[in-house]
Amino acid sequence: MAAKLKCSPLLPLLLLAGMAGISRAGNIAVYWGQNGYEGTLADACNSGLYKYVTLSFLSTFGNGQTPALNLAGHCNASSGGCTGLSSDIQTCQSQGVKVLLSLGGGSGSYGLSSTDDAQSVATYLWDNFLGGSSSSRPLGPAVLDGIDFDIETGNSAHWDELANFLSRYSAQGQKVYLTAAPQCPYPDASLGPALQTGLFDNVWIQFYNNPPCQYTSGDASNLQKAWNTWTSDVKAGSFYLGLPASQDAASSGYVPPGDLTSTVLPGVKGVGNYGGIMLWSRYYDEQNNYSNQVKGSV
Repeated sequence: MAAKLKCSPLLPLLLLAGMAGISRAGNIAVYWGQNGYEGTLADACNSGLYKYVTLSFLSTFGNGQTPALNLAGHCNASSGGCTGLSSDIQTCQSQGVKVLLSLGGGSGSYGLSSTDDAQSVATYLWDNFLGGSSSSRPLGPAVLDGIDFDIETGNSAHWDELANFLSRYSAQGQKVYLTAAPQCPYPDASLGPALQTGLFDNVWIQFYNNPPCQYTSGDASNLQKAWNTWTSDVKAGSFYLGLPASQDAASSGYVPPGDLTSTVLPGVKGVGNYGGIMLWSRYYDEQNNYSNQVKGSV
């Protein structure tokens, strides 16, 4: 007969502490779709590195324009060539990875001219990428998990209304995740009013190509100051530290993996609703193996 083991009264507390540590662990989000030489969407999700994969970009929409999806060399949506991504999207989701569609980008033809225009874009997104129905869904029948706002051109008009219209679809049974990628100077010139709605689940702040608020050569003070401002003045589910995945991914703001874990993360993880890091982009992450180097710390 086996000996009866006695459970230490400290064991439940230790288990709870361990669970709390796990619950505070961050996640990695990545943008996919802007380099035809990166691996497939399924490859990105099968890597086990990411919690969110954002398809970039729907680069033309609003102002009465016919919406256009630009996934670089991966597929041609205008000829129906991107519907095959539906199986990849479903593969990602089966592994617990949220797949989002990003609006905008650093270049493109987009903007909202009125409340009606914002409503029209929201309806288009619901019918063609989310839980609605359309005879010409660019990515096939797969239902994306949400919409990302990477608005870098034009003014701030009506993006708050678009967020409001999209958020209402969550009442129809499927949660529509809303995320945003503002530049680190606060407030963001394009997304300032939208981010004050409190509707965004995740805000991944771009701490690159912006010298006044990014990391530079061992000095994280400007980044920390900006992080403190963002996380105290904006209400969001979680905040992510947006970084280039290699020195080639941005003109400035690259944080070497060792510096991220030893200098930057200790300061930001204790402030605000820290969620993890966002990387631009999957292609550069593949080249530099950045996620694999930091995944245990984020």
